[in-house]
Amino acid sequence: MTEAFLSVNINMKKFFKFLVKTLATVFVILIITATCFCGYYGILGYKEYKNAIKETPIETKISEITSRDNFVKKDDLSQTYINAVIAVEDHNFYNHGAISFSSLTRAIVTNFRKKELVMGGSTITQQVAKNLYFTQEKTLTRKVAEMFMAIELEKHYDKDEIFEFYVNNIFFGSGYYCIYDASIGYYGVEPKSLTDEQATILAGVPNAPSVYSPDNNTYLTIERQHQVIDCMIKRGYLTKEQGEDLKIKQ
Repeated sequence: MTEAFLSVNINMKKFFKFLVKTLATVFVILIITATCFCGYYGILGYKEYKNAIKETPIETKISEITSRDNFVKKDDLSQTYINAVIAVEDHNFYNHGAISFSSLTRAIVTNFRKKELVMGGSTITQQVAKNLYFTQEKTLTRKVAEMFMAIELEKHYDKDEIFEFYVNNIFFGSGYYCIYDASIGYYGVEPKSLTDEQATILAGVPNAPSVYSPDNNTYLTIERQHQVIDCMIKRGYLTKEQGEDLKIKQ
């Protein structure tokens, strides 16, 4: 019995050593694979970023936006609109850098589960970079290029300026490509004069302009407004009572 027990014990120790070595080898292989994968797309993305900025410098792109007659400064925006955009698009915008690593991590996990690029984790700065230089195509190379461009943007411009670039260069549906045109086009008022109801609607439209445009589908527009308000409540811009009162009734 003793010899048999010792034999089993020795075999178990050998098995566990083998298992530990195997797991360690697999872990190293995964690390090497991930490093090579990230490095490959990192190089491609960096090249795309460098080519884009070489073709048209950031200063030129920004000048094209700020020189427009309909460019709106942050001080000329409805405060509710500002709060709504921050809450729904990038609630920690003023506290993180060009890239939010917490949002990026969540996006990676979501994409892994879905086995496709369904969530981007983009900050407002990254969205500005994408709208200035890149297509809406969802690829890893473009995503990396967008990150490099976002970092470049934050080297030269502060958060308030980047916020202005964002709202002055996004699509609101119905042919409106900035907050001024959307405000005038949909409601006949300048951005600073938007009601809280109108402001929370427009804050949600750019997520899917063809779906949430007030001209297209009232039900989905209202549903999106409710999502925006829920985000504002969650981030402390509105109390629960204020938010519920502001929601458009279906």
